[in-house]
Amino acid sequence: MKQLQCFVPWLLLSLVTSLFTEARFVVEKNSLSVTSPESIKGTHDSAIGNFGIPQYGGSMAGTVVYPKENQKSCKEFSDFSISFKSQPGALPIFLLVDRGDCFFALKVWNAQKAGASAVLVADSVDEPLITMDTPEEDISSAKYIENITIPSALVTKGFGEKLKKAISGGDMVNLNLDWREAVPHPDDRVEYELWTNSNDECGVKCDMLMEFVKDFKGAAQILEKGGFTQFRPHYITWYCPHAFTLSRQCKSQCINKGRYCAPDPEQDFSSGYDGKDVVVENLRQLCVYKVANETGKPWVWWDYVTDFQIRCPMKEKKYNKDCAESVIKSLGIDSKKIDKCMGDPDADLDNPVLKEEQDAQVGKGSRGDVTILPTLVVNSRQYRGKLEKSAVLKALCSGFEETTEPAICLSAEMETNECLDNNGGCWQDKSANITACKDTFRGKVCVCPIVDGVRFKGDGYSQCEPSGPGRCTINNGGCWHEERDGHAFSACVDKDSVKCQCPPGFKGDGIKKCEDINECKEKKACQCPECSCKDTWGSYECSCSGDLLYMRDHDTCISKTGSQVKSAWAAVWIIMLSLGLAASGAYLIYKYRLRQYMDSEIRAIMAQYMPLDSQPEASNLVNGDRA
Repeated sequence: MKQLQCFVPWLLLSLVTSLFTEARFVVEKNSLSVTSPESIKGTHDSAIGNFGIPQYGGSMAGTVVYPKENQKSCKEFSDFSISFKSQPGALPIFLLVDRGDCFFALKVWNAQKAGASAVLVADSVDEPLITMDTPEEDISSAKYIENITIPSALVTKGFGEKLKKAISGGDMVNLNLDWREAVPHPDDRVEYELWTNSNDECGVKCDMLMEFVKDFKGAAQILEKGGFTQFRPHYITWYCPHAFTLSRQCKSQCINKGRYCAPDPEQDFSSGYDGKDVVVENLRQLCVYKVANETGKPWVWWDYVTDFQIRCPMKEKKYNKDCAESVIKSLGIDSKKIDKCMGDPDADLDNPVLKEEQDAQVGKGSRGDVTILPTLVVNSRQYRGKLEKSAVLKALCSGFEETTEPAICLSAEMETNECLDNNGGCWQDKSANITACKDTFRGKVCVCPIVDGVRFKGDGYSQCEPSGPGRCTINNGGCWHEERDGHAFSACVDKDSVKCQCPPGFKGDGIKKCEDINECKEKKACQCPECSCKDTWGSYECSCSGDLLYMRDHDTCISKTGSQVKSAWAAVWIIMLSLGLAASGAYLIYKYRLRQYMDSEIRAIMAQYMPLDSQPEASNLVNGDRA
């Protein structure tokens, strides 16, 4: 047993070291800006803690406090009758504590219970920033880690000393913690990956991971089905050093002759499940994703993983192939394609699926090596913080370009609702109930809207005007309009070159005013001697005296009788002309048909007396004559 206890950590260390010899670990940072005092004003880096809930996509302002007692925050501050709860109207308290003597997470937990809004841990040695992680396999710490909700960050020793010096000198130290650029947000789609494990007996972290997958499944599938995200699962595997491939330990923990390995779930090679059982199920889950992705339904992976956790747990001895295949069948996945994807785990060959996973573990670009399980990577940046639905969703939402966030990112618990206060300082048209203010995950933005297919143009703050076709349907295009006696008039012109122009019969600027033109008074119509003019709103009426009829186009009066006589004679001439044309046409048709008939009769008579050229010459022989 002693040999086993020594072998396992040595083996894992060898595997990790050999795998990541030329790789590196990237510390995810957020920006920290000191706004006062002037002596230390500026921007500094801080390393995001891997627990609690960082405010991805947002920022937080507060006042830094360094306690006179319990400066390492390893004990509860209530024991010292100290509270850091903010007073009404005051900035939140950012507690500065020293590194050492206890877990990072415990320091933050004690500060949170005392009322602090965030925690800065000052390093005790001069070194590059590191990521503050949670304790491994510590059941007692798990009870408070899952309840940490405030953000935390590690700062360098030098910067920590500057903060302490300013505070001790009586200065008020104010700073901003900024997570808005912690996750890149280049476009309207977020790409993220989750490094996970099918092992459900690996302790506190495995329990947290399984709970997260179940809780996040719904949100993940909504984002994936809507095309807002591109998700991919990954699984960490190691290989066994060549010198030990034939050992009992490697055979029980690895497949494909030591190429792909996982630690024994119970850390006991003599009982329970082996590490190779975990590798095989990890491979199966990868193939479920691959096959589902090929059919255009990558979100089925979430269904399989959650169902497998519920139906096939290790503790009930159901973590096996038969149970997995029953889950696959219930989800309608092609099991033959899964088997083909998995290949032969006993073959002395590379498995392309697992080989790709080992290659992906090594960091590329801005993403560091995957050394912490579970690990979430959003837009090539490793997520730091509590693996919890709302916290992870906030990180994903911060990866969208502003104003492109899906509806799930603007739910009541996510959006900022800054537009509710004085319309966010943006342009608005109260009469048409149109505003340029739009709440996003990071806060409001002032952007001229698109309403019923009509685009508004402007700066979004002081001006937004409808443009293009259909603009007159939106609040009349901002032009003058009036309705009277059942008739509506508008100065809006559906052209970009002309915005507002008073309609015929009106004069004015077309925006605020259009006045009726009195055509009669200004002698613009109805000027014939026999005419009588009456002005109406937007037009005019003209009548003629006696038995005369007014012709508006010619602005003249004509006799109704004369008009009727002329109309009657015109009708008679049209009828006569039509009859003449019909008779001429009938005569021509008659002549044509008669000529055809005569031609056919003549040909028939001639055919009886003279042979035609197309007929064979008749024989001159008489019956009985022979040659």
